[in-house]
Amino acid sequence: MPRPRSPGYGDQHKAILTAAAQLFAQRGYTATTMLQVAAACGVSKPTLYHYVRDKHDLLAQITGNHVSRLVELVDGVAAQALPPAECLRELVSRFMSVYAQAQHEHRVLTEDMKFLTPPQQRQVQDGQRRVVQVFADALTALRPELKTQGLDKPLAMLLFGMMNWTFTWLRADGRLSHDSLAPVIFNLMMGGLPTVGPVSS
Repeated sequence: MPRPRSPGYGDQHKAILTAAAQLFAQRGYTATTMLQVAAACGVSKPTLYHYVRDKHDLLAQITGNHVSRLVELVDGVAAQALPPAECLRELVSRFMSVYAQAQHEHRVLTEDMKFLTPPQQRQVQDGQRRVVQVFADALTALRPELKTQGLDKPLAMLLFGMMNWTFTWLRADGRLSHDSLAPVIFNLMMGGLPTVGPVSS
């Protein structure tokens, strides 16, 4: 019979994933050891294995949870059936708020997904495709012809380009924050969107 989980199991599990994400982001996945993760969490190595099978399991949980959170976010916004501009504004704003709290997880997703097994990669990629689709749908709601021109997803990816890489240059002690950048990104997209026309091959 399996041992029942302690009342604080969930909190400790979350703390382990958070600490591991920070170590993977700062040191690199391959350079980080389970002993370092255990030390960062203030637990013994045997205790760490009570929560995760191994380092690969840590990576799979970090990336999977991060993408699942993003999918939940976009599906939640889509379910509100907001006017097109407000939908896009809300998507950008909420994405930037999530990124502010998950910069390490996002770096791990960006740089270390290649270490997942093919099935795990496909699962993460399925989530990423769902996220892109919701953003593409929001842009198409503003300009329906984008879909027939094949520009809905490329424009969504350009929008992600503005948001996704803030972890490489945006500093917590700087003048700008994720929340203050969200309307800048939204306004840049909205300002440029009317100028986009068919792309010749």
